[in-house]
Amino acid sequence: MATRSDLDLAHRLADAAGEAIRPLFRGDWDQEQKADRTFVTEADRAAEAAMRALIEAERSDDGIIGEEYGTRNESAGRQWVLDPIDGTTSFIAGRPIFGTLIALLQDGFPVLGIIDQPIGRERWAGRMGHETTFNGIPVRTAACRELSGAVLGTTSPHAFTEGEADHFMGLAKAVAERKIIYGGDCYNYGLVASGHVDVVCEAGLKLHDFAALAPIVEGAGGLMCDWSGEPLHAGSDGTALAIGDPARLEDVLDAMGLG
Repeated sequence: MATRSDLDLAHRLADAAGEAIRPLFRGDWDQEQKADRTFVTEADRAAEAAMRALIEAERSDDGIIGEEYGTRNESAGRQWVLDPIDGTTSFIAGRPIFGTLIALLQDGFPVLGIIDQPIGRERWAGRMGHETTFNGIPVRTAACRELSGAVLGTTSPHAFTEGEADHFMGLAKAVAERKIIYGGDCYNYGLVASGHVDVVCEAGLKLHDFAALAPIVEGAGGLMCDWSGEPLHAGSDGTALAIGDPARLEDVLDAMGLG
């Protein structure tokens, strides 16, 4: 389980990342394309380095899984999972809807999560067994009686394979056409927790993309799972659903042709 001390550390990690990111936003910085064709910037690296330094100083026995600097203490039962800028394309484009993701895994399952948007200074925090907060105030997901009235989000339809896109389009056809939003990365999951978005559907995610999200969505009353309806963990396949009203899970899976 994650303790209050763990949560306090996670907040300080987010503060440190934000201090590294804000001076570079809409400024001059270096960027490059990685082997997987995603981009990394000076801000990504500076933010992760700042977070790792704190963990190494205060939780030397814990592991670290970082997007930019790899894994430390791989066999540790407690692992901090860091994505310094989730939504690097938005950062590059000057759009303040990216976020820093911080998760704590216990034996492979996420027990704590932070989504921090450092420009707008918006922060969602979730810890297993406790209410999710947005800037310190508890938040709740929204009730959704039927999918036809749902707000659906995904970062990009181009992120799906052809087969995955067919499943997503089945879900898209079940909701109102003008209630589908594209872009947003981790920010969309915070909006689920706060009751503004009903469903997020994605695939091709890595552990650092989704580990922080589950405690946040679930601590607000929602559900996060893979496309089989199973809880997310370190061995998950990279598909993800965030559903504000858990009663809609079967409807979502049926619409995707996976029920």
